[in-house]
Amino acid sequence: MPTAQELLRFLRKNGYREKRQSGSHLILVHPERRMLVIPIHRGDLPRGLFLRILKDAGFSEQQFLEG
Repeated sequence: MPTAQELLRFLRKNGYREKRQSGSHLILVHPERRMLVIPIHRGDLPRGLFLRILKDAGFSEQQFLEG
């Protein structure tokens, strides 16, 4: 599973921007999509959380793996 930093890199590349941070949770916004909350912790994200964030962002796991 990817780390929070790898997921952030993918989301930034696809139009998400940081809005603010509250503790260890980073809030991302996109002009046409939902707001996302990413927990910034050490290590890999749990699989279920990773897939939920991707789904909320409008992406599939395959899209993440491709690029």
